[in-house]
Amino acid sequence: MKNRVPLLVPLALSLLLSGCAAAAGSTGPSAPAESPAPAGPAAGGHAYHHGSATASPPASTAGPSEAAKMVCGDQPMDRLTTILSLSQNPHTVSSWANSTFTCTYHLPEGALIISVQEAPDQAKAQTYFDAMQALATDATLIEGLANLGFPAYETAGSAVFQKDNFVLQVDASALPAAVGPHAISPNELAYQLSTTILACWVEHH
Repeated sequence: MKNRVPLLVPLALSLLLSGCAAAAGSTGPSAPAESPAPAGPAAGGHAYHHGSATASPPASTAGPSEAAKMVCGDQPMDRLTTILSLSQNPHTVSSWANSTFTCTYHLPEGALIISVQEAPDQAKAQTYFDAMQALATDATLIEGLANLGFPAYETAGSAVFQKDNFVLQVDASALPAAVGPHAISPNELAYQLSTTILACWVEHH
């Protein structure tokens, strides 16, 4: 991770300064009635959001907040198509279950999955984040300027950030080791998309 920090930090900081071009409605985090229940390792995907040996919380009937739905919005889509020099926007599929909004981008090389766990408050989000990190395989803290002041870590091909009552994961682990015309790694792609989404949340909070 240290090798990429000098290159990506200026980009991340500029994204936070420039923010998002368009709002996606009200961005106040929703408050699901249930507490999140982390359930499995973060490595290799987002299975910990969808069932486990322990009881999962019931799905919120309120639906995802507008802020959570930004992960399937114009800003990450535009950033993704720019980074990978795509000729058209990839097909996406979104879902809402167990207080988690998930957006899957179907790329030619494989699926890119961005998910947001919405907790009732920041303390419960931190608890969920800590449990994810503890269960993750080979989790490495994202430290210094690279974490933009938020709790963050990465695993092979994914980046996880916690902000307010949200836990954001960008999972590019299904993609090849070198992606796009600039041959960036899945971790670099995950990090860049994470900072794009965080910029949206910072601007519209």
